[in-house]
Amino acid sequence: MWLNESEQELRRDLQGVASDLRWSAVELLRIAEQLRQAGNDIDAQAATRLCELFQGDEERLAGYAEEIKAKTITRTKTH
Repeated sequence: MWLNESEQELRRDLQGVASDLRWSAVELLRIAEQLRQAGNDIDAQAATRLCELFQGDEERLAGYAEEIKAKTITRTKTH
């Protein structure tokens, strides 16, 4: 099925934000490792927990993008 322009835009936006979250999680893991090596385990654990939240959000947004592709979620222009 073809997506209308609004649905294509929404899907691209969701995929973009999911990608940003993925990149942020990777960077946060790198920072957590540096904190751990510096002996700052408490902040390293906090950064790791944030990373886990980002990963869950990324998966949820990617799932929404797939639902749009499958036409489970639709979007129309309201203007």
